[in-house]
Amino acid sequence: MTLPRDSAPRLSVVIPAYNEADSIGPLLGELGATLGRVGHSYEILLVDDGSRDGTTERILEAARLDPRIRPVLLESNSGQSAALAAGLARARGEIIVTLDADLQNDPADLPRLLEALEGCDVVSGVRSGRQDSWMRLASSRVANAVRRALLGDPVTDIGCSFKAYRREALAGLPMFAGVHRFLPALCVFRGARLREVALSHRARRHGMSKYGVHNRLWRGLWDLWGVLWLRTRLLRYRVREVD
Repeated sequence: MTLPRDSAPRLSVVIPAYNEADSIGPLLGELGATLGRVGHSYEILLVDDGSRDGTTERILEAARLDPRIRPVLLESNSGQSAALAAGLARARGEIIVTLDADLQNDPADLPRLLEALEGCDVVSGVRSGRQDSWMRLASSRVANAVRRALLGDPVTDIGCSFKAYRREALAGLPMFAGVHRFLPALCVFRGARLREVALSHRARRHGMSKYGVHNRLWRGLWDLWGVLWLRTRLLRYRVREVD
C-alpha cells in the first residue's frame, strides 16, 4: 500500500544488490549510523536482483527488524539498470540517493553529497584513490573519455554509483538497459544543474565484482549510441509558476 505523500520520508536511499549476502549487514550498520547523524526522515530500499546466495533472506530479515528498510525483490536476475529502476519507481523521498551494496562506496560520505545538493539538482560522486585493478581503471578511463567526447556531458565518473538527486530531476526519465550509467547525463540534458564531489573508494571486502571488460567497457560503448539518439528526443521544459 502506498502511504500518503505527507507520510513520505524526506530521503530515500536506493541500493541494488546481487549476491551480496555478506555485505548487507555491514552496509546497513554503516549507513544507519550515518543517516542517524544526518537527521532527515528516511527509507532504505534494498533491491534484490534475483540473488542466489542468501541476499534475499538477509534483506527480509533486516526489513523485519526495521520498518524503514523496504525490500524490493525481483523475480529473476534482471541487471543493475532494472534493479535501480525498480527502486527508483518505489522511492518516496524528496531526495533520492543511490549507492552500491558492495561496500566500496563509503556511507560516511553521504553528508557530503547532501551538502553539495544545496543549490543544484544532481550530485554525482567522483571516486578518488580508486581501489580497483589496472584493467578496470583503464577500461573506465577509455569509456569515460569516449562518452564525454561523443555526448558532450560534464559527468566525470559515470561508474560511481553514489549519487544524489532531487526527485523532480528524475521524474519522467526513460528507463532502459544501461541507464544506470547515464542518469546524471540524462538529467543534465533536460536542464538539471549538476555538481560533482570527490568521494572515497574502498576495496571490495566480500564477494566478486559483477563486471569485467566485456560488460563494462564494450556494453557501455554500445549503450552510448542509444543515448546519443535519446538525447535528441528528450523533452526539456519548466512549468511557469502562477501567482
